[in-house]
Order: sequence, then C-alpha cells, then structure tokens
Amino acid sequence: MQAATRPVRTVRTVREASDVREVREVHVNALPSVADALRAVEALLLGGGQRTARRNAWTSVLEDRRRARDRVEAQHVLEAVAGHASRAT
Repeated sequence: MQAATRPVRTVRTVREASDVREVREVHVNALPSVADALRAVEALLLGGGQRTARRNAWTSVLEDRRRARDRVEAQHVLEAVAGHASRAT
C-alpha cells in the first residue's frame, strides 16, 4: 500500500541579533495518523480481497445501525401521533 502523501508545512523563523538578520527554513513533516498506520498494517497482513470483504462487512454493519436508529425514531413518532389522536368521532 502506498503511503498517503501529506503536504509539508514550511515554517520560517527569523532571528535578529544586533545588525545580523538570519532566516532559517524548517521543514515539518506531518506524522501519519493512527488510521494511516492501521491501514498500512492491514495492507501487510491481509490480501486485497480480504480487505475488501472486511470493509464491505463494516459498511454493512454501519448501514444496519442507521436503519435501526431510523426504525426507533419512526416508532417514537407513530406512538406520539397515536397518543394525540382526535377523540371526536
């Protein structure tokens, strides 16, 4: 897996001492995030097909959770509407 390239931030520092002015450029490399490190380990340990299957399974889990939240919300709305039904018939 190819490491994600991140922009390198250049920081300029200026120091003035008496009549001497010194300008230094310091390059700061962004450290990889934990997610980037986990993806690199995953790439080493798992083949491409296994990675795809795992990601598809996780996407499915997240979608199931979203649908469950939607069902609970719909149930609350229906119960609220049923409680406010008109009694005049």
